[in-house]
Amino acid sequence: MKYEIGDKIIVLHSDEEGKVVEIINDKMVLIEVRGVRFPAYMDQIDFPYYKMFTQKKVIEKKKIFIDQIKKEKINIQEKIADGVFLNIIPVFDKDFFDDDIVDKLKIYLVNYNKEDYHFTYKLVFAGDAHFELKSTINSLQNFYLHNINFEDVSDSPSFDFEFSLVNQQKGKSPFFERSLKLKGKQIFKRIEEMSQKNESSFSYELFIDYPDKIEESKIDLSKLNNAGFRLYEISKAKDHLPSAQSVVDLHIEKLMNNHHHLQTSEILSIQLNAFEKHLELAILHLRSSIVFIHGIGEGTLRDEIHQRLKNVKKVNYFVNQYHPLYGYGATEVFFN
Repeated sequence: MKYEIGDKIIVLHSDEEGKVVEIINDKMVLIEVRGVRFPAYMDQIDFPYYKMFTQKKVIEKKKIFIDQIKKEKINIQEKIADGVFLNIIPVFDKDFFDDDIVDKLKIYLVNYNKEDYHFTYKLVFAGDAHFELKSTINSLQNFYLHNINFEDVSDSPSFDFEFSLVNQQKGKSPFFERSLKLKGKQIFKRIEEMSQKNESSFSYELFIDYPDKIEESKIDLSKLNNAGFRLYEISKAKDHLPSAQSVVDLHIEKLMNNHHHLQTSEILSIQLNAFEKHLELAILHLRSSIVFIHGIGEGTLRDEIHQRLKNVKKVNYFVNQYHPLYGYGATEVFFN
């Protein structure tokens, strides 16, 4: 290996000096230049010793004032404050024919802004969370998240983030969410473009500027009252809702009388609407659990219910186990 961690190097195209902080593979290293880390191919860098011994260093003698130093630092920060990105570094390996193939992807969060952020990160495949992380990323830094096996990108990974400011600012949103869902074809195309341009990574923009707080619009309640609408206090709103059932039977004959003329897709839609309605009522009434009877059959209704439950934050967990009354034809849902 030509380079080792800690070696001083020079970036050939910019003539900037830095150091090696990580060996990615036999062709790439992670380098740090002026406090910013980024990947580079080994043919894009070199040891600085040749330059040190062959070029005469010219030192310009002049006075440097404190106010000049501060001004220079501000200009540098303003120049590179251009957003937060998800950076992906493909790691290559050799196949049986000694051809380069992508083995895995190294995932980084990169912050080029002047603000520090708290963030919650979740990697999701087909609705299931495979990796979760809570941490902080500082200004002008990158944060290594994890690796993804290249074969897994065909499952359309979703990179879900929630950001908040470390130093809260008046007028700024207390938090905001950003989700980046990528298809396998998109990632394959970006890797091909990266290789053609002889680059070592590619990025996706998450946001440029942290968003402002959305001011809630005020409604003139007197106009609604005069128009005949019934107004309730929010604390007593659930008193005017239908009661929440502990057991809901979703068989179509329990939901409506005349159903024989309906197609299978129409029946499924009615059953799912009833499921959503009773699930919401159970949450609003602060129930600890609810049972949905969906039957066994081909499992279409059960699978659809389970998929939707995975995306409801108030759901702690759910089980589809044998029950003396319903067999395996029911799912019990437990709430936070």
